[in-house]
Amino acid sequence: MAECIECGEYTKFNGGLCYSCYKTENKKNKPETSEQQETEEDFDGGLNDKDWNYRYNMIKGRIAETLIQELFLSLGYNVFRYGMENTIPGIMELLKGVKSEVATEIKRMPDFVIQSPKTNEVFFIEVKFRKSGEFLPKHLPKDYPYGNAYIILVSKKHIKCISVKELEEGKEITPTSKNYLGSRKEFELDKKVIIDFCNFAVQFFENVE
Repeated sequence: MAECIECGEYTKFNGGLCYSCYKTENKKNKPETSEQQETEEDFDGGLNDKDWNYRYNMIKGRIAETLIQELFLSLGYNVFRYGMENTIPGIMELLKGVKSEVATEIKRMPDFVIQSPKTNEVFFIEVKFRKSGEFLPKHLPKDYPYGNAYIILVSKKHIKCISVKELEEGKEITPTSKNYLGSRKEFELDKKVIIDFCNFAVQFFENVE
């Protein structure tokens, strides 16, 4: 599901920013060096602003995905990468700017399929990192096709979870909401393990903008 990791608006870059958030983030995140004080015409080499932000935000998203993957693996789950880049390597680059119905469906593929070691039940999992700690109904794309999926939100302090069905009912994840991943009865997770992974998240994302 390709949307801005900051405001939730649609963007063609999976794990990236929409144009307005990109412009704001670019000024705030990119470290200033003597080289960057040169004009764009004089600068030779390195990533341009758009690529720098795209890669930076992609890395944040991949760290969050790896964190959740390792969490479920440590609890005995079978974890299968399912997102478009894993199912069809390289397709993300090919679909940049493509707005067909098929392309949109591919971009919305959840990140993982996980299987419970106790019940063998399988679940669709979509992982998001948001420094704001929010995931609201408006952040879910219109007509999202995976109505039985779960959104796991990694922030600087917590790991929370909400189902797509709950989002469609108007429920939300906020910094003060109590919808912690460890409280989801569907997964029967060890809360102490989740606390350990929350501590990992704090270490990885403490200084991330």
